[in-house]
Amino acid sequence: MSRGAAGAESRLVTITIRTASVDDHGRLMHAEDATAQACLAFVRLERELECRGLALAALRRLTVLSPAPAPDADAAEPLATGRSRPTTAPGDIVDLIRERLTPEGAHVPVDVLPAERLAQPGLLVALRAEVVSPPSTPSTTHEGTPMSASTLDVAALRDVSGLLLPGDAGYDEASTPWNLAFPLHPTAVAVPHSIDEVITAVTAAAELGLRVAPQSTGHLSSTLAGREDDTLLLRLHELTGVTVDPVARTARMLGGTLWRDVVAAAAPHGLTALHGSAGDVAVAGYVLGGGLSFYGRRHGLACSSVRAFEVVTADGALVRATADEHPDLFWALRGGGFGFGAVVAVELDLLPYADVYAGMLLWDLARGAEVLRAWAEWTSRAPESATTSIRFMRFPPIPDLPPFLSGRSLVVIDGAVLESDERAAELLAPLRALGPEMDTFGRMPAAGLLGVHMDPPAPTPGVSDHAMLTALPPEAIDALIAVAGPGADTPLMVAELRHAGGALDASTDAALPHLCGQYALFALSAVPVPDLLAPGEQVTKAVVDALRPWAAATDFPNFAERQVAASALYDEVTSARLTAIRDRYDPTRMWLAAHAV
Repeated sequence: MSRGAAGAESRLVTITIRTASVDDHGRLMHAEDATAQACLAFVRLERELECRGLALAALRRLTVLSPAPAPDADAAEPLATGRSRPTTAPGDIVDLIRERLTPEGAHVPVDVLPAERLAQPGLLVALRAEVVSPPSTPSTTHEGTPMSASTLDVAALRDVSGLLLPGDAGYDEASTPWNLAFPLHPTAVAVPHSIDEVITAVTAAAELGLRVAPQSTGHLSSTLAGREDDTLLLRLHELTGVTVDPVARTARMLGGTLWRDVVAAAAPHGLTALHGSAGDVAVAGYVLGGGLSFYGRRHGLACSSVRAFEVVTADGALVRATADEHPDLFWALRGGGFGFGAVVAVELDLLPYADVYAGMLLWDLARGAEVLRAWAEWTSRAPESATTSIRFMRFPPIPDLPPFLSGRSLVVIDGAVLESDERAAELLAPLRALGPEMDTFGRMPAAGLLGVHMDPPAPTPGVSDHAMLTALPPEAIDALIAVAGPGADTPLMVAELRHAGGALDASTDAALPHLCGQYALFALSAVPVPDLLAPGEQVTKAVVDALRPWAAATDFPNFAERQVAASALYDEVTSARLTAIRDRYDPTRMWLAAHAV
């Protein structure tokens, strides 16, 4: 292979597309007819590929998602949901799909995966496709005319007060994301300090034909890298501030505010929030992607706690979206909020916890298989009050790390148990019986929960992969141990499972109403130098591929740090509704989103 060909191959990315038998408005077609549904889902897949300028030969894997039949059930017996059972077996559908793929030269694996939940009653078949695609498509003006950097009026950019251009003092610092493995090189950067300055920047970008990428910290910069030509990066990290109403138990924070500042402001009132595991993540991006907290199994996704969003839309208007005002936008922003505007303020409910029973248990990785099996069994019985994770972790010998981490390979269980001290100790007893070398579980101020997961305290280069898992049977445990456990020869830094279920599985009126699956799998590889990016992508993908047989129908937006289609994150009905809402609020597709709707 020539050097040019090799370079082109390295720039390819894998995206996931999910289709089903619905029309353009999300309405189910061919209810109860599995064959017809498979055919229409395949036609929609072809159309999606065509819109991306791709052929069926771009497919790398195709999965047929179908509800699992009850064991030993009579074929004519109704399902518990009231649906009749499909008259066509999944194997027949696979044969039908292969007949369509073969003439197009698409010789790809076609799998069948029992899906825990499809979009709606009567939907018997959906398709999930892994597709190899270039990382970006040409930028366009609002009229759809192809545009390149050479067509931009640089003098016009210079005339806009506050914009930073390449070469300007402060440009490099402002455009550097939290994930240092994916540097961004936008056409211009704006760093507003007020909502009025956000409106000015968005209006100027629209007049200049630039796309706009709102960003607070840049944790998801991996989804934007390579797509930021002709783009204004709207860095909101200076737009911060928190106001707490202790009587109403709510907080309003400006769009770039970090969770550590919200937690600090709420703590004096004996309150906290459905924050994530790291304090340096911004509230807005976290709730727009759903928000998974160590309070989650008791209280659900963080996006369900949002009362209001204040959003600058593509036309420069400031809109307040609540359940009563702009309710469609409010619905979309709660977990599906990529590409609808720049969120400049969020108002959400707080939790009445001044302190919490939380911490971690730590063993040498040599105990990894034993501990993982015990944790999996423990989570199958754990109450909703307990939200925990388990990680296989490999640390290089870095002096900045504490001695119990530096140069070591470990297995760690951490999280929170919302119970009295006595009840929490009773629940944790089976795990403590394994004799951890470190046990920090105990009563702590609620703000201390931000430090339990030991996320990196500063911007860090890394690459990751992710899937939601419907279950964690012994075969899945063995698969994870084989690729990431004690005996695995891997440069992987972290392989993590977070326990979901409980309130995280309870539907709310939001674009992301719940998590699809019982465990969130996350694999991370450090990328200290650019040459390790490709190997890191390979090793993290290998972990997810090993657990693919137990993958849920959709992934979790906050953990999807590789660019995927919206259909990989939301069911077909939700994707169609999100698209319709974006058509209303961003018809020219000005916003550059982490995952495009």
